[in-house]
Order: sequence, then C-alpha cells, then structure tokens
Amino acid sequence: MTTQARSGSSAPPWVTVFTPIAKRLLGAGVPLGLNGLVTIRGRNSGVDRTTPIAIVAVSGRRWIWAPWGEVQWVRNLRVAGRARVTFRRRQEEVTATELDAEQRVAFFRDVLGPLARSIPFGRSFIRLVDGVDLDDPEGAAAGRVVFELHPLEDAA
Repeated sequence: MTTQARSGSSAPPWVTVFTPIAKRLLGAGVPLGLNGLVTIRGRNSGVDRTTPIAIVAVSGRRWIWAPWGEVQWVRNLRVAGRARVTFRRRQEEVTATELDAEQRVAFFRDVLGPLARSIPFGRSFIRLVDGVDLDDPEGAAAGRVVFELHPLEDAA
C-alpha cells in the first residue's frame, strides 16, 4: 500500500467486518487503545451515524484522521462541523476544524509520529493497518484528512 493521494478512496474490506465489532465493544466501554466513537449527523439523511475512530490526544489537544481519505464520515463532518465523541463511555460534544495541507504535514510529523514512536509497535501498526509511513510526513498527509476537535463550549 502506498501513501499516494487517496481522494475518493475507501477503507479496505476488513474494515466492514471490524467496524460493527469495534462499535459494540467501544459502546460498552471496553478500552481499545486510542479508539473511541464519533457520532456525526448525516449530511443528506440527518440521521446520526457512529463510527469507531482513533482519537489522538496530545498536550491537551485532540485530532481525528481518515487514513483512507474521503470516506463518508469525513463528508458528514465537513457539513455538520460538529460531532459527539465517546471515549470509554464519556461523551462530549465537539466542533471540528479541518487542517490544511501544511497543518496535516505538521500533524503527522509533530503529533502522530512521536506518539506512535512512544507506543510499542505503534509505527509498525500504523504502517500495516493504515498504510501510512510516518517517516514521510508529506506522503502521509497527501490525500488524507485530519480534523482538530474542540469542546463545544470553546467554539463560542
């Protein structure tokens, strides 16, 4: 798997098997590393959609990212601008700011890269599962989407 631009790409087939299992476990409060749930109102249906996702928290800031590019939750979050995140049964309403190209490179270089290096097998896991080479922040940022999350009360 390469780190080429991924506009319009979709998640690998195994994700469709893993997603309902992860949703159930995370909804029950079972810790699965950095993973939590994000619930976003559907841009067309108006129905809330919940997706398991890694919530990257470093130095009091939080981000979520889409390893497979323009997936449905990304499109929904762009329109909604806000979401509910659930992490170990704690729910919080947040707003989301999409990072630009330069900010995405900084995220992979300065946030996700060091975090992954601090976790045993973290870099290898991200390379294998997400197809992302954190040693190449520019390549990692290409065609991927990153949002910074802000508590709803901070958005005013």
